[in-house]
Amino acid sequence: MEISKTYNPKEVEDKWYAYWEKNKVFSSKPNPDKEPYTIVIPPPNVTGVLHMGHMLNNTIQDVLIRKARMQGKEACWVPGTDHASIATEAKVVAMLKEKGINKTDLSREEFLKHCFEWTEKYGGIILQQLRKLGASCDWDRTRFTMEESLYNAVIEVFVEFYNKGDIYRGYRMVNWDPAAKTTVSDEEVITKEMPSKLVYINYFLEGSKTEFISIATTRPETIMADAAICVHPEDERYQHFIGKRVLIPLINKPITVIADEYVEREFGTGALKVTPAHDTNDFALGEKHKLEFLDILTEDGKLNEKAQVLVGEDRFVARKMIIKKLEQAGNILKIEDYTSNVGTSERTGAVIEPRVSLQWFLKMDRIGKPALENVMNDNIQLIPAKFKNTYKHWMENVHDWCISRQLWWGQQIPAFYMQDGTCIVAKTKKEALKIAREKYQLYALSEQDLEQDPDVLDTWFSSWLWPISVFDGFKDPNNADINYYYPTQDLVTGPDILFFWVARMIISGYEFKGEQPFKNVYLTGLVRDKQGRKMSKSLGNSPDPLVLIEKYSADAMRTAMLFSSPAGNDLLFDEKLCEQGRNFTNKIWNAFRLIKGWTVDSALTSANPVAVKWFRAKLNATIIEVNDHYDKFRMSDALLSTYNVIWTDFCSNYLEMVKPAYIDGVSMGIDAETYAATVTFLDELMRLVHPWTPFITEEIWQNLETRSENETICKAEFPVGGDIDQEVLADMQIALDLVTWIRNTRQSKQLSPKESLNLEIKTTQKERYDSLSGLISKLGNIGEISFSQELKGITTVVKSDEFSLDLGENLDAAAEKQNLQIELEYTLGFKKSVEAKLSNERFVANAKGDIVEKEKAKLADANAKIKALEEAISKL
Repeated sequence: MEISKTYNPKEVEDKWYAYWEKNKVFSSKPNPDKEPYTIVIPPPNVTGVLHMGHMLNNTIQDVLIRKARMQGKEACWVPGTDHASIATEAKVVAMLKEKGINKTDLSREEFLKHCFEWTEKYGGIILQQLRKLGASCDWDRTRFTMEESLYNAVIEVFVEFYNKGDIYRGYRMVNWDPAAKTTVSDEEVITKEMPSKLVYINYFLEGSKTEFISIATTRPETIMADAAICVHPEDERYQHFIGKRVLIPLINKPITVIADEYVEREFGTGALKVTPAHDTNDFALGEKHKLEFLDILTEDGKLNEKAQVLVGEDRFVARKMIIKKLEQAGNILKIEDYTSNVGTSERTGAVIEPRVSLQWFLKMDRIGKPALENVMNDNIQLIPAKFKNTYKHWMENVHDWCISRQLWWGQQIPAFYMQDGTCIVAKTKKEALKIAREKYQLYALSEQDLEQDPDVLDTWFSSWLWPISVFDGFKDPNNADINYYYPTQDLVTGPDILFFWVARMIISGYEFKGEQPFKNVYLTGLVRDKQGRKMSKSLGNSPDPLVLIEKYSADAMRTAMLFSSPAGNDLLFDEKLCEQGRNFTNKIWNAFRLIKGWTVDSALTSANPVAVKWFRAKLNATIIEVNDHYDKFRMSDALLSTYNVIWTDFCSNYLEMVKPAYIDGVSMGIDAETYAATVTFLDELMRLVHPWTPFITEEIWQNLETRSENETICKAEFPVGGDIDQEVLADMQIALDLVTWIRNTRQSKQLSPKESLNLEIKTTQKERYDSLSGLISKLGNIGEISFSQELKGITTVVKSDEFSLDLGENLDAAAEKQNLQIELEYTLGFKKSVEAKLSNERFVANAKGDIVEKEKAKLADANAKIKALEEAISKL
C-alpha cells in the first residue's frame, strides 16, 4: 500500500461508510448466543436538520454502540424520526401558502397527503446527515412515529387507557399557542423575562363616583373578562367592599367583590382581578366561587365579540390601546415599569395564552408511581445522579397530561360522536359503530352518523411508546425482537426532556411491559458557545455541523464534542476543539506512516526491549482505566485517557524510543521483534480509539496487515488490558521526567538539541539505570552516563536520585541554587498536603486501602526528594 503523506478524511469517510452499509455491518438480529445491547435513538423531528446538540448526543450514542459491538454483544441502535405535529404542520401550512393554498380550503385527507409528501421529501435529511457523522445505526430498522404499526400502537394505548378510566375529556385551563392554534404541554412552555407595564386600574363602586378599588395588572386587555374582584377576608382596607359590586371600566359591567385567603395582602394593592378564563390561578378561584367563565380571545389571540371593545384587535395591540382608553376615562391610578415572567411556546415562540378549553387528559397519579419509585431506588439510573432531585420534584407534583392537540397532522383521537353528542371510544369507526349498536340498540345507525374527534394526540403520546413500539411490541407483543432487545440498556438524551419524554417512557414501560424500558439514562448538557451563550439562529453563534465536518473531518468533530463534556454539564464549544481533533487524527496518521516506512532487518536484535516492556504495561493500564471510565459513564475521561496514551505515550515517547536511527539521511533498519510489537500496539490503539474516530481507525487497521474482504475494525475485539508491570512503569517515569528536564535545560540555556551532553547520576540503585541508560541517551542526546557521589553542574532530583549535567561555563550557580530552592519549597508544600490527608482519620478510615498506600508512598518519595534537594543546595 502506498500511504499518502497527508490524511484525506473525505475520501476515507465516504469509502468506509459505503463499505459498512453495503456489508450490513450495523445490522442486528436476535442472537441467543450473544448478550444484547440496545439503544433507541431519541427520534429527531422529521422537520429537523443536524445541529450541535444532535452532534453531542449522537456521538455519545455511537461511541457506546460501537464499543458494545466490539465487545461481542449483539449491538442494535434503532434510528427513526418523530412526526412533530406542531412543527411539521406549520411547515406544510407555510409551503401551501406559498402556492396560494389555505389549509382551510382543503379536506383533512388532502392536507395529510401534502404532509406525507413533505415528509417523504424532507423527512430523511437528518438521518442522511447522521451518516456523515459516522452513526452506526441499523438503518434497516428505521422507524417513523406516523407509520402504520406505530400509529396503531398509539390508538390502541389510548383506547386501553380510556377503558381503564385513566383518560377523560373535560374543560380545563390549558396552555394555548395562538400561532399554532393548539394546546401545548407545560414542558413545551419556555419562561422568559420580558419588560412590561404594571397598570393600576380603578374599579368604581356601583352607584358611586368616589369610592373605588384599585387592582394592579400586566394584562389590562383582559379586564372585560373579569368575573370578580377578590380581597383577603381579614384585610381591613376592604372589609366594607366585600359582597358589594364594582364596575368593570369601559364596559360598566358590575362584578362582585369576594373574599379569599388566596390573596396576598402585601402584593400590589392587595386586591386581585379574577379572570377565570384567562389565568390558571383565577381558574381555580372561579371554580371555587362559581364565577362566570368568559373567554374574550379568539384562537389566534385577538379580541372577540364578547370583549365588547376593540373587537378584532390583536391582544398586544389591544393592550396598548386599552391603556389609553382607561387613561381617557379616568380609571388609571398609576403605571409602573415591570419585568414579567412570560410563558412562550417552544415550537413557535408565541406568547402562551392560558385558556379554558375542552380537551382530553390522561390521569398521571396511578401510572406515575412505578416511574418515580424505580428511579429513586436506582433500578433506573440517571447519570449524573444530581438529576434525581429534579425528577422527584416533577413526578411528585405531576398534573394530568393534556394529550389532545388542535391539529390535523398526527394520530387522530379515536373518539366518535353520535349526533346527540354521545362519545364512543374505539380503535376504528367500524368498531365504534358496533359498540353503539350493541350498547344503545341503535341498529339503524350507520358510520355516516358518527363523526370522529378532529383533534390529534400530543406528539409525545407516540414517542413515549418508542422503546416498545420500534420493536412492534404492541402489534405483536411476543415477537422475537421485543423479547430479545427489550428492555434496552442505555438512553442518551438531554435533561430538558427528562420529564416529558424520559419519565413518560418509564411510565409506559412499566404500564405495558411490566419492566423498565432502559437501565441507564445518560443526560448530556447543552452545547453553548465559548462565551457560555445558548446556541441559536438569532445570535448567529450556532455553526453548521456539516460545514465543520467538511472542514475538519467527522473524526475530528466527534472528538471535539467530547474533549470536555462531562455528563449533565454544558459544553462550551470553540472551533479550536475541532482543530485539536484534526491535529489528533493527523498525529495518528503520521505515526502510521512512520511505522509503515520502517525497514525490518531480521539480523538485528532488539535495541530497546525496556521500551516495549514499558509501553505494554502503560497500554494495559490505560485500557483498564478507559474501560472503568466507560463503566461509570465518564465519557470525556475515557476519551482523554485514550487521547493521552496515543499522543504522548505512544507517539511522543514510545516511537521516539524505538524508531531507527538516521545516518546520512538514510533510515537504518528496525529489528523484527520491536517492529512486530509496535504494529501490535498500533492495532490495539486503533481498536481502543475506534468508537471515537471510526473512519481513520478503519483505514489504518485495514492496512496494518492483510484482512479478509468482510473483516472490519467495527467488529474487532475491544481491548481488555492485561498484567501491569508497575516496576517498569515507575522506572520509565523517572527516565521520562529526567529526559524532560534535560530538554528543558537545553532550551533555557539555549543549547542545541544536537549538542551531546554528559550526565552524572547519584543513586543507591545503579542497576535501575542499566536498562534505562540507552533510552535516556537516545531521547536526551546524552553522550556519556556516569555514576558519582560528588556531582557538579546543573542539578535536579527525581524521586530520591540526583542528576547533573556538566554545562561548564554555561552554569550559573546562583540561578541554579534559586531554582533548586523553588523546587524544595514546592516539595515541602506537597509533603504538608499529603501529611494533612493522612492525619485525617475520616479519610484513612473511608478510603480504599490502595489509595492510602499510594498517599504513604507519595510521602516517602517527598521526604527522599527533600533530603536530596537540601544536599544539592548545600553544595552550590
